Amino acid sequence: MLSRRVQRVNDDLRRKMTAIADAVARRRYRYTVHGAQQRIARTLTGPEVEQALLGGEIVEDYPQHHLGPAYLILGWTAEGKALHVVCSVRHVVDIITIYQPDLAEWETDLRTRMSK
Repeated sequence: MLSRRVQRVNDDLRRKMTAIADAVARRRYRYTVHGAQQRIARTLTGPEVEQALLGGEIVEDYPQHHLGPAYLILGWTAEGKALHVVCSVRHVVDIITIYQPDLAEWETDLRTRMSK
């Protein structure tokens, strides 16, 4: 029973990631003020963020985020740079923040937070 539920959750997250990637491909996304500031401060380009979202995977789900249901996505740029992008999904994708995962906080798979 548990494995079916896990499979359903995984399928649901894959569908949500597909919807996010489709929205990005159609340019139906925007940056929050914080997201834009973080992209600039971390010298990331718009195309890098798009690349990460187009081929990314959801690693955390934040259903109660104050900007609506949100997801932490792990994606990679064409140059192989790992990015974490937090997005909320409403009528458009809102990019809330972007950063390169820090191995002091994340396991080497970049999907699992380090235990404290």
